[in-house]
Amino acid sequence: MENLQQLENDLLQQIQTAADIKSLEEARVSALGKKGIITEKMKNLGSLSLEEKIAAGKMLNVLKTTIEKAIDNKKAELETLELNRKLSTERIDVTLPIRPENQGRIHPVSKIYEEVAAIFGQMGFDVAEGPDIEDQFHNFNALNMPANHPARQMQDTFYIANPDSTDFDDSFVVRTHTSGIQIRTMEVKKPPIRIIAPGRTYRSDFDATHTPMFHQVEGLVVDKTTNMAHLKGCLYDFVKAFFEVDDIKVRYRPSYFPFTEPSAEMDIGCRKGKGELKIGEGDDWLEILGCGMVHPKVLQAGGIDPDEYQGFAFGMGIDRLAMLKYGIPDLRTFFESDLRWLKHYGFVPLDTSSMTGGLSNNGGLAR
Repeated sequence: MENLQQLENDLLQQIQTAADIKSLEEARVSALGKKGIITEKMKNLGSLSLEEKIAAGKMLNVLKTTIEKAIDNKKAELETLELNRKLSTERIDVTLPIRPENQGRIHPVSKIYEEVAAIFGQMGFDVAEGPDIEDQFHNFNALNMPANHPARQMQDTFYIANPDSTDFDDSFVVRTHTSGIQIRTMEVKKPPIRIIAPGRTYRSDFDATHTPMFHQVEGLVVDKTTNMAHLKGCLYDFVKAFFEVDDIKVRYRPSYFPFTEPSAEMDIGCRKGKGELKIGEGDDWLEILGCGMVHPKVLQAGGIDPDEYQGFAFGMGIDRLAMLKYGIPDLRTFFESDLRWLKHYGFVPLDTSSMTGGLSNNGGLAR
């Protein structure tokens, strides 16, 4: 065998002087390719005696490993240099102002979220948050929903298996409402309590007015004197501020919710016709939200004595509020990521939401 040490030095020199990935690949092929120097030498081992073949084979394998390692190291070095070169030459000046025609828009859901929080914030409500993945106690049991309640059926709820248990009752759910936040708040906070709980919720449903993921805001007030009159006054002030109508008709229809007693649905006066909906005018009615006095069993599940405290709760869809206020006909378009839709229905950044100046009056809606 020829002097392998000299061959190794020559190959390593060729690898180290490679200026780019292409040159390095040429060095690899010349050494380890099908017709490379090391490959040809390995092919010639068959002409040697057994002892020579063992010794030469061992040295060639060591040489091959050394060259492969050197190529890998050089490749990593060249790739790092190339990346640094691109980062230095392809920089974007993020301090430049954006073009007016490319200005982004705030999604209606995000803006309605801010406006609802602003209105209730001025009424003294705090914003509470909770997990999207809930246990069945906080999502169902504590809200006076027994195991056979229709809302717990598989066609309405997304269930997630509990890896630590095979019992279905121990499985988790992707929350179907934000009511679990109310229970969690009562568990850690003593009355008086005044919170709203906005957030994403999930149900197995999909059509023009329902989507598998949507947004809700729920409210909870708990103290010793709160009654149905306070609930009605609170919600009346909210719809007046939200829809920016000074004199709006409202009515409450008896209803049923397992977590409130008595329960009601709130309607607002409107006029329907010719593809238009006018809030605050006409003799038609539109359901807007559900509400009621908190059921004693729910207070008890949250660790609050129902003989000493009482309260009210309400819940409404943020997406539905946006549809009503801004005339958006199909809920599914909220989640299709269509930039044309967002440019039409979105809001100019930095517009503020407040109780005294609604968005539709201050030019916030981009039309």
